[in-house]
Amino acid sequence: MDTLKEPQKPDEPPLPTLADFLPDDDPLSPLSAREGRRVGMRQVGDLQERVHGLRLADDVLAGGDLFRPALRELRAAVRIYREGTHSGEVSRALLGQIGELAQIAGWIASDAGQHEDAERIYRLGISAARQAEDRTLAGNLAGSLAYQLSNTGREIEGAQLARAALVGAGPDAPPKARALYLDRVAWAHTKAGEAQPAMRALGEAGEALAEDSAGAEPPAYLYWVDAGELQVMESRIYTELRRPLRAVPLLRNVLSRYDTTHTRELALYLSWLAVALADANEPEEAAATAKRVITLSATVTSDRTAERVRVVLDRLEGYRDVPEVRAVLDGAA
Repeated sequence: MDTLKEPQKPDEPPLPTLADFLPDDDPLSPLSAREGRRVGMRQVGDLQERVHGLRLADDVLAGGDLFRPALRELRAAVRIYREGTHSGEVSRALLGQIGELAQIAGWIASDAGQHEDAERIYRLGISAARQAEDRTLAGNLAGSLAYQLSNTGREIEGAQLARAALVGAGPDAPPKARALYLDRVAWAHTKAGEAQPAMRALGEAGEALAEDSAGAEPPAYLYWVDAGELQVMESRIYTELRRPLRAVPLLRNVLSRYDTTHTRELALYLSWLAVALADANEPEEAAATAKRVITLSATVTSDRTAERVRVVLDRLEGYRDVPEVRAVLDGAA
C-alpha cells in the first residue's frame, strides 16, 4: 500500500495517529466505588443483540428517527460498564460492544446533522475499541469519523485520519475491513481534490476485497461491505471527479438491483446519478432523476439527503433554460 506510506518531509509535523483522536477526558473510567450489579457474558450478549438491531434499523430508517434511541442505548451501555462489576474478559467484551454501539450511534448522529455529537461519540468509541485491544473496530470508528470530516469541510483532517485508520488497523486486519478503510481513504482524497491517490486507493480496496474468501470470518458489523458497495463508492468518486462517462454506467448498474426499501441510500445514489447526468450534458434525464431524489428525500429525516438535494439543485441551475429543469427548480423553490 505504497500510496499510504509516502515519505514525510523533514520539516513537516508528524502525521496523526488514532491516539490523537481520543477524548480529552476518559468517559469510560470505572467509578471508584461501584454499586452496580455483577455483569456477565449474558448481559454482553443482550447488548450485542441491541447493537445489531440498531444497525439493521439504520438500513431502513434515517438519523432523525434513530438519534435519540441510539443515544439512550449508548448512555445505558457506558453506565453498565462504569457502574457494574465485571471480570477482565467481560470488561473487554463490554468495551467492544460500546465501541460497536458508538460507531452506529455516531453514524446515526451524523445522518441527523448532529456533527459535533457524532464526533464526540466516535472519539468515545475509538477509546473503547483501543481499550478492548480491537484494532479492526478502532479502524472502523476512525474511518467513520474521517468520512464525516471529509464531508463537512475538514478534508485535510479527513484524509489524515482515514490513513491513520488503515495504518492503525495493521496488515492483519480482515480483507473486508481493509477494503472499507481503503474506500474511505479514496473518498477522503477525492474530497481533498487529489484524484490520483484516490484512484490508487480505490484499486487497492478492490484487491483487498478479492482476498476476502480466503481470509478469516470478518466481524459481523461489516456484513454490508461487498463488491456492490465498492462499486457505489467508485461511481461516486467518478462523479465527484467530473468523469460522467464512467460514473453514469456504474450508477445505473447499482441502482438497477438496489433494494428500494433502503430509501435514504436510494435517494443518495440517485443524487450522484443526477449530478453525473448533468455533467454528461443530459439535462432532461438529470431533471427526471432529480425529481425522484427530491420525492424520496421528503420521506426521510436525513441531513445527508437534504444536503444532496441542495447539491443537485445547484448543479441543475446551469440548465435553467431547459423546460424540464426549470420545472424541477421552480417546484423545489
